[in-house]
Amino acid sequence: MTTERITDYHAKYFAYELTRQRRGGDVDRLAASLFDASVDLNPHQIDAALFALQNPLTKGVLLADEVGLGKTIEAALVICQYWAERRRRLLVIAPAALRKQWATELAEKFHLPTQVLDARTYKQQRDQGIYDPLDQDAISVMSYHFAAKLEPQLRTIPWDLVVIDEAHKLRNAHRESHRTGQAIKRAFAGSRKLLLTATPLQNSLLELYGLSTVIDDQLFGDAISFRRQFMRGGNDIEGLRRRLDEFAKRTLRRQVLEYVQYTERKALTIPFTPSQDEQRLYHLVSGYLAREDSYGVPTRQRHLVTLVIRKLLASSTTAIIQTLETLKERLESLQNRHQVEQDWLERLLADESLDEELLEAAETDEVEEADTPYLEQEVNLTRLQGEIAEIEQYLSLARGIHEDAKSHALVTALETGFSRMDEMGAPRKAVVFTESRRTLEYLSRFLERNGFADQVVTFSGTNNSPGVTGIYQRWVAEHAGSDRVTGSPAIDRRTAIIDHFRDKAQILVATEAAAEGVNLQFCNLVVNYDLPWNPQRVEQRIGRCHRYGQQFDVVVVNFLNQRNEADKRVLELLSEKFQLFDGLFGASDEILGRLESGVDVEKRIADIYATCRTPTAIEAAFAELREQLETDIDARMKETESKLLEHFDEQIHDLLRVQRDKAEAQLDRTGKLFWKLTRHCLEEQAKFNDSSLTFHLEASPVQSVPAGDYWLIRKGKGIKPPEHAHVYRLTHPLGEHVLDSGRRRETPAATLRFLLSDHPLRISVLEQLITRSGWLELNLLELDSFQHEEHLVFTALADDGTHLDQEACERLFNVEGEVVQEASSEPPEALSALARRQLDATLSRVLEENHTYFQRERDKLEAWADDQIASSEAQLEDTRAKIKDAKRRSRTAETLEEQKVAQEALKTLERQLRRDRQAIFDVQDEIEEKRDALIDALERQMHRKSQSHRLFRIRWELE
Repeated sequence: MTTERITDYHAKYFAYELTRQRRGGDVDRLAASLFDASVDLNPHQIDAALFALQNPLTKGVLLADEVGLGKTIEAALVICQYWAERRRRLLVIAPAALRKQWATELAEKFHLPTQVLDARTYKQQRDQGIYDPLDQDAISVMSYHFAAKLEPQLRTIPWDLVVIDEAHKLRNAHRESHRTGQAIKRAFAGSRKLLLTATPLQNSLLELYGLSTVIDDQLFGDAISFRRQFMRGGNDIEGLRRRLDEFAKRTLRRQVLEYVQYTERKALTIPFTPSQDEQRLYHLVSGYLAREDSYGVPTRQRHLVTLVIRKLLASSTTAIIQTLETLKERLESLQNRHQVEQDWLERLLADESLDEELLEAAETDEVEEADTPYLEQEVNLTRLQGEIAEIEQYLSLARGIHEDAKSHALVTALETGFSRMDEMGAPRKAVVFTESRRTLEYLSRFLERNGFADQVVTFSGTNNSPGVTGIYQRWVAEHAGSDRVTGSPAIDRRTAIIDHFRDKAQILVATEAAAEGVNLQFCNLVVNYDLPWNPQRVEQRIGRCHRYGQQFDVVVVNFLNQRNEADKRVLELLSEKFQLFDGLFGASDEILGRLESGVDVEKRIADIYATCRTPTAIEAAFAELREQLETDIDARMKETESKLLEHFDEQIHDLLRVQRDKAEAQLDRTGKLFWKLTRHCLEEQAKFNDSSLTFHLEASPVQSVPAGDYWLIRKGKGIKPPEHAHVYRLTHPLGEHVLDSGRRRETPAATLRFLLSDHPLRISVLEQLITRSGWLELNLLELDSFQHEEHLVFTALADDGTHLDQEACERLFNVEGEVVQEASSEPPEALSALARRQLDATLSRVLEENHTYFQRERDKLEAWADDQIASSEAQLEDTRAKIKDAKRRSRTAETLEEQKVAQEALKTLERQLRRDRQAIFDVQDEIEEKRDALIDALERQMHRKSQSHRLFRIRWELE
């Protein structure tokens, strides 16, 4: 871009063009979000985002792309566009484990302010005097559980958009028993929703119906009519597909291979043999956990405590020592007749990083179990003292184990893995995952002593160790004054650790905290030091490295305990059944997504560990689990899903290529207009460098915006802003100030000279003009219809009466210009008449397009009404069938008594038949009345109000 002189008239046009409210369906609707995103976007993602924005009348859509295609990015594009349009009541609902990931993606890739809300942060804000934590200038992110709990507050807010991630969790939301689904449906009944899931079908077509009711109760009739039409005898798959096309979109991996390249994941299993002392400790503690009469593990919390201790026992001796000491303290409190502190379990878990969903599920189970208060139990002091002595024996044995056999196997794994990295030409980087913070500290020290001095950094939920604090402090000093420093210590510590790992360290030892919202695509070696039993959690770990943008194959290391039969079966299950460790990117998702919850699998495995003692029993239990999973992962449903949701358009590649070309052209135009506008509006406050698209702001016009260097955001691999430059974009506070300033420019009637002879490129449409002067005006047409939309309408006449079309006028304002003088004459009457005709024509065209939306919505309501009526007719048919059967039984009755009973039943059914017939008429009247009312409301909405006002009128000259 080169320096160009523009006028206030250019600036006003550019500002309105960049900010006007567009309609969905074309790439220019996404101009702001495409420009502001710090991520290279693929055509299918743009296509999906436009689908979500297309029809203003729908209450939402379902995006069901296969895994790895970036549904989060697609949704974030839509969120970003809403934000740019100043529609900022935005909410994301996701599983608890994905909340941080969503907040991080929106902040880092789209520069949007976010807040993760849960019970603790909500209360903190209320305590700080914030009356409504939901009413903040930020996108709120919360879990399903918290959203259901907050239903009364959420219902009072007119949300612009609600994004629901992993929406398959709401497959059964149509059932009254599904409390979370029902609460979410009620909370957002009137809001626009965007549902995301890679697996919309699991066991039954009725699950598609359930998801549809979350979006809109009028997409189909009731469950009875859905079954009748599309299941059982109906089986109208083609009809169902047509209905789904209106609100569901699915893209397959094979359709986008031209744009998205996949690397593979390679499995590496490292066997190890525990020492005699380690094995003895394992058997002793396992035996203790199996006893149901121990004082150390209370009845109410037995399942949760047992599960936690088993995991720590498999993690490291260091982790189990702390746990045994906590158990011993509890027993000594009972011995001394002291009240056991209610937070003892929190202290037991304080140094660990176990799956939050697992703990929530376990705690829910425990609450339902009966329990006797601890001090009301009869405590046998002799038996209690014996139990304390047992724990002391375990502790003595554990403290004698200074290094675990598995930690030595880790060194072997790292050396083997790094050799693989060298062969691929990949960097020597490894992330080692553990579920225990105690294990994390132990491994960090062990690796430093065994060949990796000064090459290890840790990442946990707190990130407050002395080493991490030092890294953080140096990072803050290095990046002071740049946008990289957010001012949030928690976020900045995470960023400092990842930067240190990427630039200086070889090994990141991390708890589950690093499996959430952290991008490690520069790393190619994932080590599961502790292997979670939840397959979805394992996938999440690997996904930190094996993701879009990864350039090398990812090696996944698991350890195999040669002396533990159950550990072998878990690894076998995760490897073979869930296909987690081999194959192309996301190959496991077809299976993973069909699980209602990975926590359920984890709980089943925990039960096997708790109840099975012999290899034969363990083998049988795992065989049963595999068989159950076979039922859950139903191949027939996969085939049905293919027929319903997968489109095999041979032209899909061409269509996506056109979408990509349009997006690139729109990005280029947006960037040029924004840069020219910024130069013009900030010419007195900043010094500009056109070659690098940067400027130095010397005096800030916005109080919250600092002076300093600014860098216009750009796309492309390897394009990064200078270290201390602020990224400048449309939704940056300074960018919003520039856009507002441009819209407010004073533009009285004047003569503008456009310097066509100085323009570097030929513009034939202007060069061909015979008369090189005339009049022009720019009008803004605003329409309040199904949505608020704004259209810019140019009207221009040359002095010889030649009419310049919209494109010619837009090209005119691509040329430099200067204000010569105030307009010295009045425009011809023909200009105003032509402007009126063009505004009327634009309005007619827009209303005609809106009529298409209206017709689609009307068809949907007609189909809904037909579904509801069909449901009542089905009830009538059912009663007739029962009457037929009752008559048969009456004819074949062998005794007088049997015939009397049959006759009574027949009379009852005939009365029911009369009621059903009457009910059909009542239902038809009620449904048709409701349908007509909804259609009338749509017709009134189609053209509520339109108005236009002139932005400026000029006399133009071409030089």
